[in-house]
Amino acid sequence: MFIIKSFFRNLVILHSVVFIFGCSSITKKETKENIIENEQVKPNLLFIFPDQLRNSSIGINKEDPVVTPHINKLAEEGITMSNAISNYPLCSPYRAMLMTGKLPYNNSVLTNSNSGRYKYNNSWQKKDVSFSDVLVKNGYDAGYVGKLHLTSPPPIDGKDSLIWDAYTPKELRHGFNFWYSYGTFDIHNNPHYWINDAKEEELTYVNEWSPKHEADIIIDYIKNPSAKTRNKDKPFALFWSINPPHPPYQYVPEKYLKYYKDKSLDELLVRENVVLDSDAKDLAFHSGASRNRTHLAKEHVRDYFAMVTGVDDQIGRVLKALEEQGLDDNTIVVLTSDHGEMMGSHGLMSKNIWYEEALNVPFIIRWPNRIKKNQKNDLIISATDIMPTLLNMIEATDGFPTNLDGKDLSSIILNGEGDKPTSALYYFIKEGQPESGHRGIRTHKHTYVITIDKKNIERKFLYDNENDPYQEINLIGKEVTIEKKLHKELLKNLKEKKDPWLGKYQNLK
Repeated sequence: MFIIKSFFRNLVILHSVVFIFGCSSITKKETKENIIENEQVKPNLLFIFPDQLRNSSIGINKEDPVVTPHINKLAEEGITMSNAISNYPLCSPYRAMLMTGKLPYNNSVLTNSNSGRYKYNNSWQKKDVSFSDVLVKNGYDAGYVGKLHLTSPPPIDGKDSLIWDAYTPKELRHGFNFWYSYGTFDIHNNPHYWINDAKEEELTYVNEWSPKHEADIIIDYIKNPSAKTRNKDKPFALFWSINPPHPPYQYVPEKYLKYYKDKSLDELLVRENVVLDSDAKDLAFHSGASRNRTHLAKEHVRDYFAMVTGVDDQIGRVLKALEEQGLDDNTIVVLTSDHGEMMGSHGLMSKNIWYEEALNVPFIIRWPNRIKKNQKNDLIISATDIMPTLLNMIEATDGFPTNLDGKDLSSIILNGEGDKPTSALYYFIKEGQPESGHRGIRTHKHTYVITIDKKNIERKFLYDNENDPYQEINLIGKEVTIEKKLHKELLKNLKEKKDPWLGKYQNLK
């Protein structure tokens, strides 16, 4: 299955994390008894985030006609958040916010990382005390599998094409001990990885669909047959970044297409705001909006949904391995995504815009030892909240940074106590210009956005997401009282966050 460079052939790669109780074999019953006797046993963490998975494409939400039995079961066994927001719905900015707990202008990742942004230092910064740094300081062995996309590599002299994939040297991995990762590489059927101590030229290529291969790696990590990769007496924190359902959509095993191949476009693209014959010219000012590509929705909606089903299948295999090893009760499993997918809604494809299809992502937490089953919660959770929330949930607070932009929501999730956020912020920022772009606010009921284009022309958008869930009616000028209230709240939040955009906006007035 592997195609491995000769000098890398003998690298041992598939030995990893063990049981947190320091023995090579343990039953589920014994696991539970040990937890009861020793309340200090720290939980494991398995953080799963497929790329470009919108919340409406989770079967349990009964929106898109997508088959996701394992994710549905995960939701039934834990708590589902209906208002998880990808504040900047684009790969690299989300990932930087997840890892640092900081907003883009505070962590240097203003947009997607590639060689064209190298001159702006648009990369995960060594100086930022990050999620994995704190986990390791608190006794965890941390692992990362899959897509990272947090490094802008230097350009190659004489070549004009952008370089997207990037090697991350060990000193920039923020404590991750197990490393089976790459920058960004979208050939899902022939992925490649840098594994643990591999040098930049020591890539391992795999002739297999990436979610399937990565699930195999993680299952071996969970079973830990020889305990050589990490200290078997430590709990683990494993991040699994699955590239599908990110495009190219057509790279999906045929067996997952059977659920969708005989369905019509009307049966698949069921959202009322899908407009396949539009060039979305009203959004031409927004350089992040993917216009004139709705032919991809016609050609690939079956592939997109099939990839979601395939990813669900592999997640199911990993969850089964946790159960078989007796680790499921004391492992926090989180399922979310970096952003969604427009798939023809509003005449757009891809992400990087304020509409729900891009902004609203799944967020499921299962922790049988602490979280009751089958809960649904309308808690608004931002990308920057995830790090402080999970670290406090597992009481890993030694070395916790004090300069985060996110909030600790753990007491709300675990105990129903504390003040719930009333809104989340939306960002679009241009490379090297932290003061640029668009800002918005998403409350439980409304979305309000102010855009400033390259000619400094201002536009506003206001949607009532309860009465107009597909955001088809812009209420600017029609609901003046609501508009003024949200405008005030947005500017207040931006001021609290010391957003450089606010100064530019006020100078235009």
